[in-house]
Amino acid sequence: MTEYKLNLGHLYGDLMNTYGDYGNYLALKYYAEQIGVKINYKLISLHDPFKADDYDILLFGGGQDYEEEVVAKDLPQKSGEIKKYIENNGSLLAVCAGFQLLGSTIQFADGKTIEGIGVMPHKTVNLNSPKLTDRMRGKRLIGNIVIKNNENGETYHGFENHQGRTFLGKGEKALGTIVSGNGNNGDDKTEGVIYKNVYGTYFHGPILTRNGNLAKRILATALKKRYPEIDWTKKLSQIPTETF
Repeated sequence: MTEYKLNLGHLYGDLMNTYGDYGNYLALKYYAEQIGVKINYKLISLHDPFKADDYDILLFGGGQDYEEEVVAKDLPQKSGEIKKYIENNGSLLAVCAGFQLLGSTIQFADGKTIEGIGVMPHKTVNLNSPKLTDRMRGKRLIGNIVIKNNENGETYHGFENHQGRTFLGKGEKALGTIVSGNGNNGDDKTEGVIYKNVYGTYFHGPILTRNGNLAKRILATALKKRYPEIDWTKKLSQIPTETF
């Protein structure tokens, strides 16, 4: 019997795991096993080499400002290969700080600005930015959140907790439109990002354990790229969607 495999890389999973983002890997592993697919997990941390062609799925989790700043200093060594991975339609899930760092700039609550790697065009300002409306300025965005993906009709549920305000750039679209909650910046009704096969979000918890429909979508995309002769969406549709 053919053994199907996917290689998953967890970018800075030892540092950027504040909200239990490792659970996103466990959700993907669960669904993969239901259809006879093995996921090989590898942690990619500070000073570790990264080659785009070695991976089918990447996870990039969230962290506090300190960890985000540490990671920001190491990321440029990997930025070229991360850009290559994204532009070659690699599947990637980025949460909170990971989402921010793929963009161009991030401004912390104290006003300090660090550089992301700019492989995607979004930018993040802080909660006191004059770019925000008076209604949202100075307010940390915390609480339950529900969004709807307007392309496929899927609804995603989660929890947000962030001071950063992210504004999407050219070529990016939102993961979903706000049903309830705040989202990327509290003003434009967007949450998260989709660019090629990259999904970014402020959902903590982690998102794939509560939204198996999205976990299946990411898994099917990666599998289709590696094994295009098989209808992976159909196979996964026969597996019950769980909430862990």
